[in-house]
Amino acid sequence: MFKKHPKGLIAASFANMGERFGFYTMMAILSLFLMSKFGLDETKAGIIYSVFYFSIYILAFVGGLIADKKRNYKGTILVGLILMAVGYFLIAIPTPTPVPAGSFGLFLGITCFGLFVIALGNGLFKGNLQALVGQMYDNPQYSSQRDSGFSLFYMFINVGAIFAPFAAVGVRNWWVSAHGFAYNSDLPALCHEQISGNISSDAALRMHDLATKVGYAGTDMTAFAKEYLNLFATGFHYAFGVAIVAMLISLVVYILNKKNFPDPKSSSDKSSSTDVEMDVKEVKQRLYALFAVFAVVIFFWFSFHQNGLTLTFFAKDYTDLSGIKINLGFTTLQGAEIFQSINPFFVVFLTPVIMGVFGALRSRGKEPSTQKKIAIGMGIAALGYLVMAVSSIGLPSKAEVVAIGGLPDAQRVTPFLLIGTYLILTIAELFISPLGISFVSKVAPPKYQGIMQGCWLGATAIGNSLLFIGAIFYKSIPISLTWTVFVVACCISMFTMIGMLKWLERITK
Repeated sequence: MFKKHPKGLIAASFANMGERFGFYTMMAILSLFLMSKFGLDETKAGIIYSVFYFSIYILAFVGGLIADKKRNYKGTILVGLILMAVGYFLIAIPTPTPVPAGSFGLFLGITCFGLFVIALGNGLFKGNLQALVGQMYDNPQYSSQRDSGFSLFYMFINVGAIFAPFAAVGVRNWWVSAHGFAYNSDLPALCHEQISGNISSDAALRMHDLATKVGYAGTDMTAFAKEYLNLFATGFHYAFGVAIVAMLISLVVYILNKKNFPDPKSSSDKSSSTDVEMDVKEVKQRLYALFAVFAVVIFFWFSFHQNGLTLTFFAKDYTDLSGIKINLGFTTLQGAEIFQSINPFFVVFLTPVIMGVFGALRSRGKEPSTQKKIAIGMGIAALGYLVMAVSSIGLPSKAEVVAIGGLPDAQRVTPFLLIGTYLILTIAELFISPLGISFVSKVAPPKYQGIMQGCWLGATAIGNSLLFIGAIFYKSIPISLTWTVFVVACCISMFTMIGMLKWLERITK
């Protein structure tokens, strides 16, 4: 599989795999952690989630600037790995839950600062590692394998993301069960309502019933609410600790394999295209093409990255999780968060299939251009959200669900709806994300490699900054209309990209 690719690709893939394991451990639980820990609603949790996701990608632009200016990609990446480990440590430290009123701002501030440190470290790491991979394919010996190389890189880093949600859920549920209770996704919100005194009579009855089912034998619901919340949130804190271990593994892999990565500072690397100066006119044309694509993909990322926000909320509020339970003896894997493993699983499973299809088309001279693949991917993403929109017709609004304390399992939808949607969205992702990175590495002028990879992530950042809009729609309009918004966003991306195809293909030849 790696035979026709540069030696450093394997090392880069495994270094990124460990980092992605830590990252997706956190992303699987972040929005639900904010809600259970601090009692935030979907909109407020969504705003923090959006700002964090925005920061991760916009700071990649800063990381690209630093690496390009210093011509020290390896050192910048190393600092990024260390910073991310520090950030995970800050949010892994358990603090009291429910959060005391006088300490609410302090503890929320510590959490947000930890998220910022993670985002800064990720900004120094992610885009620059992608730039290093791109530099490997500047060698004419490997240049024809650039698209497949980035697809392999993307596939292997998702191996870590498959297991991350299971690790996070396993640690959280282990901590809850070790103290005599069982997991239930509806209880944290009900506990906050009970403590604040805003719980409705129907919700109070449901809470009492659920408390009995998870193992509480007493009658004081306020005491139960405080105890259950504390255990639930502390389990989340320890789950973040898993990310620290993953980061340390990634750090070791990276340090041991640094010598296999290209070094633009080395004057002995005569084959590197980073030493080639382009004509000013060609540089401008390439930058125009890149920024046009960056603008278009904003709408895609605004839709696709709902997987950790509104799609996770849908898994918690509307999906029947009763049949999704894996008993490992010491813990039970159950929760809305485990749906976050479906996307990376499909990435790993489908990447060889997609590569095979493209390879067959290439051998016949019919392979679509990279930019055409991106346009197709946006259309596929629209189809995924169309499935959600049609299947959600007739479901009660979020406000109605809150009023009754959560839907009974009999009124929830099959988990196969989300599984099918993630399958479609993953196919779209494989047409866009790894090939978008490849497109940038192919088109970006050599001296702007790091910056342009940062700009690609910056476009993702802008899309991520809009994620909270999905959380607002989720609470305020029918669920089917929420998904329709994303259908429209993906269609705008697709048709705009189609309109630019001839221009882009002319510039990138």
